[in-house]
Amino acid sequence: MSPDSQGRNSPRLLDQVRELIRSRHYSIRTEQTYVQWIKRFILFHDKRHPLELGADEVTAFLSHLAVKRDVAASTQNQALNAILFLYRDVLTCKLPWLDGVQRAKKPQRLPVVLTRDEVRAVLAQMQGTTWLMAALVYGWNVCASA
Repeated sequence: MSPDSQGRNSPRLLDQVRELIRSRHYSIRTEQTYVQWIKRFILFHDKRHPLELGADEVTAFLSHLAVKRDVAASTQNQALNAILFLYRDVLTCKLPWLDGVQRAKKPQRLPVVLTRDEVRAVLAQMQGTTWLMAALVYGWNVCASA
């Protein structure tokens, strides 16, 4: 515990985070994850207290995750949510909108679509229950094809 302005011992920052998360009945995994991201954020800025940091430092950390660490977009969003919780709810500070954050790119997922001939070729390699399940998945006319 560190002394506050009146000489009393106030809870450490991460203890405050844990206490607030628990008072709001968040899951233990959320607590663990938020505490880890807040630790990483503080360590990234050479153990400076978050009150000494602002939007530029938050932007630098989140951009570092996307560019240097190549994290997934969901991971970067998780870190952002932890930091926003820290500033908004624990420190009760307002952060200006974070425009300059380099966002992690979401991977493009192209749907795999088989042609009718390809489905026919796949189904020709199957029989019995396996054939029936695959035919139903692909919307094959089971009555006409059997």
